[in-house]
Amino acid sequence: MENETLYERIGGDEALRQLTNTFYDLVFNHELISRLFKTDKDLIKEKQRLFLTQFLGGPQLYSEVYGHPMMRARHMPHTITEDDAIAWLQCMSEAVGQLPISRELKDELFDRFPRTAFFMVNS
Repeated sequence: MENETLYERIGGDEALRQLTNTFYDLVFNHELISRLFKTDKDLIKEKQRLFLTQFLGGPQLYSEVYGHPMMRARHMPHTITEDDAIAWLQCMSEAVGQLPISRELKDELFDRFPRTAFFMVNS
């Protein structure tokens, strides 16, 4: 167990599917940040699942399909403010909170997101 990745410890693909579905249900209806997610909603969810898989130590699925994540560059066409990052993190916190895992694991998982969310801020 000591060598298990965070991806494995939270429940792998099943957990990430639950997380992305719950997260995007919140995001797509959020009055501040829903404007950032207007393209194919199923594709958005799938890209996030693939990215989170490798971000959390699982298989490099995103890179296999789309190449290097280059997340900041991919987000540059969108105006992203600190308030957007905070709203995104609030949605993610709520989604993580609904996973059937321990509080410690929820905290460890959520702690992976703030740095990345604020790295996307470009305005």
